[in-house]
Amino acid sequence: MASWQPLLMDVMRRRSHALIAYAGLFTGNTADAEDVVQEALIRTFSRGRRFENAVAAESYVRRAIPSVFIDRGRSATSAWRAHNRAIDRAPHSVDIDAQVDVRRALTKLPPRERSCMVLRFFDDLTVPQIAAQLGLSDGAVKRYLSDASKRIAKELAVKADWESPPESVRVVDTHVQQARD
Repeated sequence: MASWQPLLMDVMRRRSHALIAYAGLFTGNTADAEDVVQEALIRTFSRGRRFENAVAAESYVRRAIPSVFIDRGRSATSAWRAHNRAIDRAPHSVDIDAQVDVRRALTKLPPRERSCMVLRFFDDLTVPQIAAQLGLSDGAVKRYLSDASKRIAKELAVKADWESPPESVRVVDTHVQQARD
């Protein structure tokens, strides 16, 4: 057994659910998230790095997930569009909570925009940190965040329109109305 195999098994036993959930923020579904995590694990452990413990190894895997997601998006653009069309055709319920709405809106973003949004708002990274992790300029990250924010706001506003209160409502105090009569 190679020296890295026990550490890999430890990471998978203890943190696979968390890694898959994290990757799911990028992919939008569990099956693709599992594939992304697997590829991130391969990239992390195949390079011969030595890790002090499972926490350090998990950190490297987490850092690889956005890159794996973007790389998969480049090679699978048509599959990505088909996935988005399937989500658009999915039945919608009035009772869907906000978290599901945001996740659905995230699935409609291009891979780089989605990666920037997840890294910014889920991992709480700064623009320079996102730029460094994805190999982009600060300006490109800002543009992706801006474009993604507009798209998500538009997507969420469409659903929220029916919840908006009317501009004005005539209020009649029944006590005052009775006194007039």
